Amino acid sequence: MKLDFFKKKTEDKEEEKQNKSVVREWADAILFAVIAATIIRWLFLEAFTIPTPSMEKTLLVGDFLFVSKIHYGPRTPKTPLQMPLTHQKIWGTDIPSYVDWIQLPQYRLPGLSSIKQNDVVVFNYPPELEYPVDLKTNYIKRCVGLPGDSLKVVDTQVFINNVSLENPDKMEFRHNIVTNQDIKDRVFKNYDITDYERTNYGYIAHTTPETAKEFAKLPFVDRVEILKMSPEQVNPRVYPKNAELFPWNEDFYGPIWIPKEGETIELNEATIALYRDVIKNYEHNDEVRVENGKMTIEGEVISTYTFKQDYYFMMGDNRHNSEDSRFWGFVPEDHVVGKAFFIWLSLDKNESFLNKIRWNRFFNLIH
Repeated sequence: MKLDFFKKKTEDKEEEKQNKSVVREWADAILFAVIAATIIRWLFLEAFTIPTPSMEKTLLVGDFLFVSKIHYGPRTPKTPLQMPLTHQKIWGTDIPSYVDWIQLPQYRLPGLSSIKQNDVVVFNYPPELEYPVDLKTNYIKRCVGLPGDSLKVVDTQVFINNVSLENPDKMEFRHNIVTNQDIKDRVFKNYDITDYERTNYGYIAHTTPETAKEFAKLPFVDRVEILKMSPEQVNPRVYPKNAELFPWNEDFYGPIWIPKEGETIELNEATIALYRDVIKNYEHNDEVRVENGKMTIEGEVISTYTFKQDYYFMMGDNRHNSEDSRFWGFVPEDHVVGKAFFIWLSLDKNESFLNKIRWNRFFNLIH
C-alpha cells in the first residue's frame, strides 16, 4: 500500500482548508469594517467635502469636514435598500446605489442639543423631490431663522423678530473692482480673495467689506463698491417666486414667518402662496391641490392649517453667491442631517504638490 498517496491527499485538504480560512478571515474583516463604518456614519460622524464657495470664508472649497449626527440626534433610515457607504450613486458611476421599493417611517433619536441660531448645518436639499428624503443632495448653510421666527433682510442685514442678527465673521458680499489694468492672481491671493472673475470694466469679487476697503487703496484700482440690490428691484427667482404679492430680492427680503410644529395659520391668497409647497411637499399630506384660491387636502377644502413639523431658514456666509432659503424656501426638520463639527483636511485645487494642503485649517472647529 502506498501511504504517500493518502498523505498527499491529507496535506492538500489541509492546505485548501487553510486557504479558505484566510479568505474567510479577510471577508469577515471587510464585513466587520463595513458594518462598523456604516454604524459610525449613521449614529456619530459622517465625512463631507465643500464643493462650492457659498460658505466662504467660514468654509473653503476643498475643505473636508466631519458632521456630527449626535448633536441633533441621528435619523432612522428611510430607504434601507441601498449600498452601504454610498449616497445617490455607486462610486464613480451613474448607477443608482439604492432602490426605493421600501420606504420606512423616519424618526429622530435623542440628540445632545437642538439647532441654534448661527449653527452651521448639513441638510438634504428640500426641492429635490425625485429622491427620498435621506438620499437628497447634501447642502451646508448657516441657520439664521428658527421655527416660529419672523425673518427679514434689510439692506443685506438679517433681522429676526425685528432684532438685528449677529453676522458671522468674515461674511462676504459681491463687489465691483473698477480698474483698467489686469490684476495678477497673486494679488488676489495676498488679499485672500478666491472667488473673482474678469469683466469689461475690472473684476467682480466676493470678499468681506473690510478686505474691499483695503483692496481699494491699491494704486492701480480706481474704486471698489459693493454690488447690492435696491428695495425697488424685484428678483422673481426668490422664494416664493410670486413677485406680484412679494416684490422681494435677496438683499431686501421678507418679512416671512418660519413654520413651527403645532402652529396654525389662516389660509388666504398670501399664506397659500408662501406655504403651499411646504404643505404639499414636506408635510406628508396626500392629494394637496390649490384651485380658485382654495386649498384642498384629499378633496376637502381647508381654511386653516396646523404644521406637523418644525422648519428652518438657512443662508450662506457668502451672501451674494449662495443658493439658499431666500431662493427655495424652508428646511424641514426631517431633512436635517447634522451639525458641521470640524475640518480634518483642506486642499487647495489651485496649488500643486504639498502646497495644496492648507495646514492652518487642520482640526479647526466650525463656528
